[in-house]
Amino acid sequence: MGVWIDTDMGVDDLFAVLLMLAKTKVDGMSLTFGNADLEQITRNAADATTHFRWSVPIHTGADRAILGTAETAQGVLGKAGMPTRGRTLPAAPASVAAGFSPALAALETWLETQAQAQILALGPLTNLATLALARPDLLHRIGRITWMGGARGAGNHTASAEFNTVADPEALAILLARDVPLTMVDLDICRQVMIDEAHVAAVADPLLRDLLGGYLDIALTRGRPAMALYDPVAAAAFLCPDLFTAAPARIEVELAGHHTRGRTVTDLRPGAAHNATVFTNCDADAVRALCLSGLEQI
Repeated sequence: MGVWIDTDMGVDDLFAVLLMLAKTKVDGMSLTFGNADLEQITRNAADATTHFRWSVPIHTGADRAILGTAETAQGVLGKAGMPTRGRTLPAAPASVAAGFSPALAALETWLETQAQAQILALGPLTNLATLALARPDLLHRIGRITWMGGARGAGNHTASAEFNTVADPEALAILLARDVPLTMVDLDICRQVMIDEAHVAAVADPLLRDLLGGYLDIALTRGRPAMALYDPVAAAAFLCPDLFTAAPARIEVELAGHHTRGRTVTDLRPGAAHNATVFTNCDADAVRALCLSGLEQI
C-alpha cells in the first residue's frame, strides 16, 4: 500500500505534510492551485522541501479548475498562502522548483505499481479528477482518497460552500461519478479541533510557532479566540481513523446554483445510495495532540 499527498501547499497543508512525513512513508506529492496560484504553491513546496530536507518527490499539477477558473484563498491567507507573524520559509534556489516534474505522469506511474493506494488530498481535487479522466483504468488501484473538503453545514468561502469544493466542484463530481472510494473530512469535523494562543506558545520551533500564530491570527482578527485545524485534521484522520466516528453517506455536489455552487449535500440516511464516507465526530483532544505532534518532529 503506497501513500500519496495531493496539496495546495499553504500554511495548514504544511502542518499536515509535516505530520504525515513524521508518521508514515510518503511515495510522492502533487501540487495544485488553491490556497494560492500554482506558481506560488510551487515556490512554497520548494521552500519547504529545502528547509525541512524532505526527500519525497514533488510534482506540479493543475493551475486551474477543470472548467478553467482559478479561484484562490489568497484573500484570506495572503499572497503566499502562508500567513505569518514575521518569519517566512527561507527561499529555496530556483533550481529546486525547476526540478519538479508533471503530476499526471507521476501519478499514473505510481498507480501502475499499486494496489489499494492511499491518497491524502488537501486542496481542490483537480489533479485527481484529471487522472480519472485521462486514465480511468487506474482508478481501481485506489483504495481510498481521504479529502479535506466539503461541509455538511455552513461553508467558509461562501455561505454555502467550503473552499476546496467551490474552487473546483466539477472535480469532486467527476470522482463521485466514477465511484472512487472517498472519505470526506469536512468543515464540520475540522471545526471540532481548535487551537488557541496557548497551543501556539507551546511550539518549540521558532518558524513553525510563527506560522501557527499567523494561522491563528485568521480567527483572532475576526474576533474569535481559536482557529480550527483543517488540513492537519485530515492527516490525523488518514493516520488514525479510530479517533473518529465514521458514517456512510451519499454526497452530491451542487454545480449550478447561483448562491449554492460548490455546496456538498450529505445524505446520512440509512436508505441512501452511499457513495462516500464522512466523519461525524472525533476525540478532539486526541486529534489536536496528534496534529500538533507533527510540529515537534523538526
